[in-house]
Amino acid sequence: MKERIGFIGLGAMGSGMAGNLLAKGWPLTVLAHTRREAIDQLVAKGATEAVTPRELALASDVVILCVTGSPQVEQIVKGRDGLVSAGKPLLIVDCSTSNPAVTTHLAPELAAQGIALVDAPLARTPKEAAEGKLDVMVGGAPEAVARARPILEAFAARVIPTGPVGTGHTMKLLNNFISMGYSAIYSEALMLGAKAGLTPHVFDSVLRGSRMDCAFYQAFFDFVLNRNENAQRFAMVNALKDMSYLASFAHSAGAVNPMGAAVRNSFAIAVAAGQGEAFVPALSDVIAAANGVSLIDLPKAAE
Repeated sequence: MKERIGFIGLGAMGSGMAGNLLAKGWPLTVLAHTRREAIDQLVAKGATEAVTPRELALASDVVILCVTGSPQVEQIVKGRDGLVSAGKPLLIVDCSTSNPAVTTHLAPELAAQGIALVDAPLARTPKEAAEGKLDVMVGGAPEAVARARPILEAFAARVIPTGPVGTGHTMKLLNNFISMGYSAIYSEALMLGAKAGLTPHVFDSVLRGSRMDCAFYQAFFDFVLNRNENAQRFAMVNALKDMSYLASFAHSAGAVNPMGAAVRNSFAIAVAAGQGEAFVPALSDVIAAANGVSLIDLPKAAE
């Protein structure tokens, strides 16, 4: 029989993940929230709704968390009526992008109470979440990872073990560092091009199809060129959060990371400018505006 799954965090990613679990036969309990659309849809298809994390834990064998970051995870796990208060063995699968230092500290604390923790952050987009084609990086004890794998495969095309607990979250931060680094570089290059009278279309005509082209570039430029707000649905405030976690990790490792600091600063500028809820490709507009140029109304280069 399939284990009973509790799911907390039915946002853009979580709703698709939970939908796949339910469609593939996993008994599912979801946590009540004021935003009802995803919950109502899942309940209509057979999910059960719990009012508190404790109630959800009592109805579950495995609990998946897909929330913003470590503060939210700790509150759900250890707060009033949290998962721990249920007083029962659980497997907690943290699919959030959390701080590895918090994860590695939390795991032995939970193990002493009979609760196993694996970190299983996600790559790709809500589209792939709904399609069951996410990439998942998994850190944890081998037996816990093996237990989690068939559950993760309900919404993932690739499940990649990374090592001990905390390494999944570390790898996710490195993945995001590279992608946010590309975003910062694209944004600054577009701004400098605009200063020289080079339009985004000229920029794209040189890079697209070259060795510098990639799927991430194409998604970013779908916004730059076509103003597609949904091309890359990841808020800049979350990018800043992740780059802040990276800075914390670098500090704890005694590492000097000037590139990471520069990338973090780019997103700090965007958040300070009130654009934190805008998606990552909008960083190009923030950097352009900070330098007195615009990328929006530049004419397309002549054929």
